[in-house]
Amino acid sequence: MVELEKAPGADARREPAGRSDAEGCLAVAVRVPVRIVVLVLVVPVRLVWDALVVVGRFLRDVVLRPVGRALAWLGRAVFVWPLVGLWRYVVVPLAKGVGWLGNVLLVVPAVWLYRWVLTPVGRALVWACAGVGAVLAVIGRGLYAGVAWLARYLVVVPALAVWRWVLTPVGRALVWFCAGVGAVLTVIGRGLYAGVAWLARYLVVVPALAVWRWVLTPVGHALAWCARQVVRGVGLFVTGVGTVLYWTVRVLLVLPALAVWRWVLVPLGRALAVVGREVADALGHAWRIAGYVSRAVGRFLGTLLRWTVVEPVRWVYRSVLTPVGHAVRDAVLRPLAEAGRSAGRAARQALASARLSVRQARADVRRMLFGEPVRRQPVDRREPSGGGTRTLDSSTTALTKD
Repeated sequence: MVELEKAPGADARREPAGRSDAEGCLAVAVRVPVRIVVLVLVVPVRLVWDALVVVGRFLRDVVLRPVGRALAWLGRAVFVWPLVGLWRYVVVPLAKGVGWLGNVLLVVPAVWLYRWVLTPVGRALVWACAGVGAVLAVIGRGLYAGVAWLARYLVVVPALAVWRWVLTPVGRALVWFCAGVGAVLTVIGRGLYAGVAWLARYLVVVPALAVWRWVLTPVGHALAWCARQVVRGVGLFVTGVGTVLYWTVRVLLVLPALAVWRWVLVPLGRALAVVGREVADALGHAWRIAGYVSRAVGRFLGTLLRWTVVEPVRWVYRSVLTPVGHAVRDAVLRPLAEAGRSAGRAARQALASARLSVRQARADVRRMLFGEPVRRQPVDRREPSGGGTRTLDSSTTALTKD
């Protein structure tokens, strides 16, 4: 019981700090069999994985990339190029034609109508409205002046007279009367307030203060002392019950749970951690060793495939197919190519002669129908002619020329 109640940090302070690379007998006992079992299980998996990787790369390079490029080219040929041609040679010319037609049929007539019809009509209407507005402004000013004069001498002047000589004296009399009445009511109210205040003080306030001081205050102090004592007793009772429950829970639950944690779960967890770490390390080592084994098997299979398939095929290609191909090229293909080129040249010459004959026939028909075309006279550009060569009869020097 005493050992279980010690602080958890005491053992940690007494125990020497172990190194991170320290290994126990459990790790050494578990390591070798775990690594052997894991290596036996991982090597086939790594071989299958490397084989799948090689097959996937072969399919990617030989099948998927060419198929993807063919599908991309087919998509461009089926979708992109027709759409580009449709846009470039149909939609754009049609849009330009519609734009030109709209400009000719709508914009140009609208601009002409606005410039030569609506603008002069609008300016004429503005000028007419300006003249009418000026006339109405003159008429309105005259009417305003007349109405203002009538309103001044029929309404404003009589109203000012009534305000000055009737309403102002009556208002001042009412103000003086109200001021006197207010003074009388103020004196009466002050007297009533003093009397009521004296009665309220000696009939209500003084008795209430006496009752508060000599009755309610002692009773309140007594009730407060009783409440404090009751609260203290309840606190002592609750403290005792809580202490009993605390020790009961600690003895029956906490200390057994702490013992199970310290002496069962912690060692078991450490053992499982060691086993898990060794298994993880064994998996890593086995995976790397399986990689080396897989590489060796792959190189062996590659060498075997090279010497059983590739080298015989290469020898057949170099020693058999290449001489046969050269012989077929020199004996069959080149003569056929020369014959084809000769036939092509003869066909091109025949087409050129036929085209020349058609041109001459067309020129003869045009000459019979319309006559000889008018030849243009050469224009004298007044350029200096080239100098002739020097001879014994003529000279271009200043001493020998005629």
